[in-house]
Amino acid sequence: MDGVLSGTARRPQRGEPVGVRVARAVRRIVSSSAAREVAELTRTAGTLQQPVTTGRQIAVTSIRGGAGKTTVAALLGTAYAHYRQDPVLLVEADPALGSLPLRMGAETLRWTTADLADIVEPQMSLLDVTGYLVQLPENAWLLPGSQGQIGAMLDTSAYERVMVALRRYFGVSVVDCETLPAEVARVALSASQARVLAAPATLDGVTSTYAVLQWMQGLPRHMIDGTVVALSTMDARPGIDVKAAAEKLRSTGAGVHVLPYDRHLAAGGVLRTELLARPTRLAAARLAAEVFQLSQKRR
Repeated sequence: MDGVLSGTARRPQRGEPVGVRVARAVRRIVSSSAAREVAELTRTAGTLQQPVTTGRQIAVTSIRGGAGKTTVAALLGTAYAHYRQDPVLLVEADPALGSLPLRMGAETLRWTTADLADIVEPQMSLLDVTGYLVQLPENAWLLPGSQGQIGAMLDTSAYERVMVALRRYFGVSVVDCETLPAEVARVALSASQARVLAAPATLDGVTSTYAVLQWMQGLPRHMIDGTVVALSTMDARPGIDVKAAAEKLRSTGAGVHVLPYDRHLAAGGVLRTELLARPTRLAAARLAAEVFQLSQKRR
């Protein structure tokens, strides 16, 4: 990230104010919710740690910009990297204006998805391949879409070559796609074992996402069955009934997970999991677990 621009960022906020955190801690002490929460986290961790026979590829896209797509991709990649023992890959397939490297705190970008398409060869080892990637914490790796240039391009053939080649090295790959209906995004959705549609919890966001899900109902059944909507609450006081909106989206056959409003996520910048509100961390883990389970059903 540009040093001058990084200096404009304020100190990162925690996801919740201190009063809310204290009140939640007190409630957990005086109720049985803490035990239930531990049991749920144990089940979730067990799901996320399941072995894979071939690498699972999960595509994240949206119908428009500003839907929280890259944030969702970053949350998923971070969750898989935390819980899994095998290497995890985050791929930026949105090169024109992608912000995944920023979200993941990558400071130096060298090789891109398009570059690697001409480099990777079957005889390469994991060590060879990771030499072209950006190392992230907890055995995770990032493949940027560009070197920060506006208007960088990525064609479908280059994307397909990279993803086919890298699948055997990484247990889970999370792909931050362009918005629909871009060509690479359509290819990524079709080739992945599971899909996530990021949608803002707004009237137009839910309406447009519902229309996409209705279109997907006309595709082979595994497309809608393997799709989950990440409904992100962009404001502390959303202007819609989020629960009712989620039920409407579920009526199409897709899964839906609501990501609560979080001040840390809303501020943008580098994702720091220790600053996320506890409900956000739990919601992200649940989302990651369901998407991973769906990916296991599709070979």
